[in-house]
Amino acid sequence: MGVYQRRKFVDGVMRSWCILATLFAVIPLFSLLAYVLLKGVGGLNWSFFIELPKPVGELGGGIGNALLGSFVLLAIASIFGIPVGVFAGVYLSEFGANPFGKLVRFCADVMSGVPSILIGIFVYTLVVLPMRSPSAFAGGIALGILMLPTIIRTTEELIKLVPNSLREAGLALGMAKWRVILRVVLPAGMSGIATGVMLAIARAFGETAPLLFTAGSYPFWSVHLNKRISSLPVQIYEYAGSPYEEWHQQAWAAALVLVVMVLILNLAAKLLTSSRSHAR
Repeated sequence: MGVYQRRKFVDGVMRSWCILATLFAVIPLFSLLAYVLLKGVGGLNWSFFIELPKPVGELGGGIGNALLGSFVLLAIASIFGIPVGVFAGVYLSEFGANPFGKLVRFCADVMSGVPSILIGIFVYTLVVLPMRSPSAFAGGIALGILMLPTIIRTTEELIKLVPNSLREAGLALGMAKWRVILRVVLPAGMSGIATGVMLAIARAFGETAPLLFTAGSYPFWSVHLNKRISSLPVQIYEYAGSPYEEWHQQAWAAALVLVVMVLILNLAAKLLTSSRSHAR
């Protein structure tokens, strides 16, 4: 076998291994999607999205309160997490070349690996115990803390990609540094920042553990910030662990809704990334 044939053979073997490894990586995802779809699609109907849960033994019921609660929790988390995360990322990108910046960057990296249940226990101690009850506010704060590492690091990396010539042009026109950041740098990196925000929201949307300690569950409609509130992941957790078959069916249907919504958020982030690449 000549050198050319040997190289071609090795190339073919390596390509085959790469394709096989890719298939092994995507098979679990598609298997999960197919299984959840198969088990949950039978429980979907219009009333499932707008009705409250029914007591055991009664047919029907839905996840309307859980959907509303999840959106309320995400709104609170976004109000807390997005501004803090974005401006922390801007600081690290523009002014973070110092010991304090390195410390903040290290803390963000550590937070990204902290189990979410520890965040729930932390917020439980900090917020729930003084309030003497789980609440939507506590749950939103917990999810906001979970969103911070993704937003901070994504914002920092995307802001660093903004060309320095744009900053220099703004400074040459006599603009202050802070005005250059707000008027030039942030708009230039906005699509990338939005991508990080969408990924952070997608992660927070599916979290269960911190909400068990902070938001609890509530089988009725509620938008009060100082009271318990239901959420989609917690309702799935409770229904899946129950001994009732009708609740199991609703848990699968709710899981399908949750998976679809997380997929939509991730696809939106992907589209934002693609649009940014085409713009460049």
